[in-house]
Amino acid sequence: MRGWWIKLLKYALPYWKTLALIGALMLCNVGLETLGPWPVKILVDYVFSEEPLPDGLSWIKVLPGTHGTIGLIGWLAAATVLIYLANQAAHTAKTYLETGVGTRMSMDLGGDLFDRLQRLSLRFHGRQMTGDLLRRVTHDTGCVRQLVIDVAIPSIQAICTLLALFTVMWNMDRSLSILAMMVAPPLGLLIKVFARPMAERTYEQQNMEGQMMAMAERTLTALPVVQAFGGEMRELSKFRLMSMKTLEAYLRAVASQLEFKVAVGGVIAVGTALIMGIGGIHAVKETLTVGGLLVFLTYLGSLYGPMTTLAYLASGLASAKGGARRVLEVMAENEEIREMPGARPMPPSSPKGREVKFEKVTVGYELQRPVLRDISFAVMPGETIAIVGPTGSGKSTLVSLIPRLLDPWEGKVLIDGKDVREISLDSLRSQVAIVLQDPFLMPLTIAENISYGKPGANLSEIIEAAKKAGAHEFIQRLPKGYETVLGEKGANLSGGERQRIAIARALLKDAPILILDEPTSSLDSVAETNLLEALERLMEGRTTFIIAHRLSTVGKADRILVLSEGRMVEMGTHQELLERGGIYAKLYEIQMDATKKAESVL
Repeated sequence: MRGWWIKLLKYALPYWKTLALIGALMLCNVGLETLGPWPVKILVDYVFSEEPLPDGLSWIKVLPGTHGTIGLIGWLAAATVLIYLANQAAHTAKTYLETGVGTRMSMDLGGDLFDRLQRLSLRFHGRQMTGDLLRRVTHDTGCVRQLVIDVAIPSIQAICTLLALFTVMWNMDRSLSILAMMVAPPLGLLIKVFARPMAERTYEQQNMEGQMMAMAERTLTALPVVQAFGGEMRELSKFRLMSMKTLEAYLRAVASQLEFKVAVGGVIAVGTALIMGIGGIHAVKETLTVGGLLVFLTYLGSLYGPMTTLAYLASGLASAKGGARRVLEVMAENEEIREMPGARPMPPSSPKGREVKFEKVTVGYELQRPVLRDISFAVMPGETIAIVGPTGSGKSTLVSLIPRLLDPWEGKVLIDGKDVREISLDSLRSQVAIVLQDPFLMPLTIAENISYGKPGANLSEIIEAAKKAGAHEFIQRLPKGYETVLGEKGANLSGGERQRIAIARALLKDAPILILDEPTSSLDSVAETNLLEALERLMEGRTTFIIAHRLSTVGKADRILVLSEGRMVEMGTHQELLERGGIYAKLYEIQMDATKKAESVL
């Protein structure tokens, strides 16, 4: 975490003009606060005592109505009001600008973090909690605002105020000024003692809040399962337990901050008491006027205010550091899937699709635990390859290598003879359309979901794709047709309807390579049969990879690739593999027996 603040301050550079204006307003505040007590001093030392004004204040006599005592009091009262109003105006303008620039900096950091999360590999996201990542994006990115607006600017303002006030106080009474500054060493010691515990407890609190958000997100996402299995009370108990742990972490963080503030307040109180006592003695001995003592005590409060601010900034700095630590942890993650130097777009494909080739590919999600080992095969343009095998054999991992959702540890994946790592990412992924078991529809309109892979598509193109996917009729029956906004993950559609939207999305993208990752496994036999026709239209003229658990759906594939324990153990046509009597034949026999038993029960 060394240099963490430097990494955050770069987000302030684009707003240097606004920050310079904030600095100017801050100096206005310092000057006006320094000027504030002087009308009281003039009133006590010169008006009430009827002493003549010193040469430095003789200009006041030029003002109209100041020849009498009442007129002079009126001007001094007006000056007090004007100084206050000017100070408040500068403070209000500064606060408004700080709010705007602080929010913009946080949004910039949040945008960079969100972009980083999108670019990190599936391996990273597989070991992270989504809710915790959301909190880092939406809440922890406020650390840059805390650092600049809540720590840096107040620090500069406090230092400027201290210098201005100490200069004035030094000219009034040097011994009292030196005594007033004696509280600085104890305050520095308190900061050193409390800074580390506050930072650690704040980081712990933020981590616990992230875990609680992750738990809530996980439960709400799996709500159908929770309700179906009567798990509401169990999940509520878990959430309450996590809430209590979060509360305890929060209270520990608050306790350390309160202990720090009480200690700081004690030091300030002792310093103020000493100044009052010794200052009173100076006034009795007439080495300091009564007005001077009042002004000095007023300045003392103003002096200790910035000193207290500087001390309390340790708490704000601890909070900023905790958030920055969580943000920079993600920003420091290795971007495994990155565009290689010199990567170029793919040339146009042939009408029959593209050739895809795997050469001795080994890959996994954790070091020393490969999911696929030494995979080699080639798929000709327009050919359909079915990929089957037991659960966990690496089927989805295999196809995820084509659009570079993962990169192989060893070996190559080639498209038309070109290593996918030598192709620009945008160009590569424009060549691939995917239909998944869970179509991952977004809470957008149906038209926007269909055109997600081709944002510039017009309505006629969207409707044509929907017709080919067999989705047009049920879309028209919806309240707003293509402008109907879907619920989260398409919750207001049936499983078959969601898959048809996904097929329409793939059709509209019109990519030469198609990946079907168990697109019908969650549907019943009737819905599956109705969907197969749309899938066949989608597969026409494309190099297609089909992952399927139901072996009845892969009979029309040109070839079938069989995976077992991360290795390719068989490859051939449906009939060839049955005659071979290997793993595929055994899987097929098991599924056929299961189907017959289910039909006999019904």
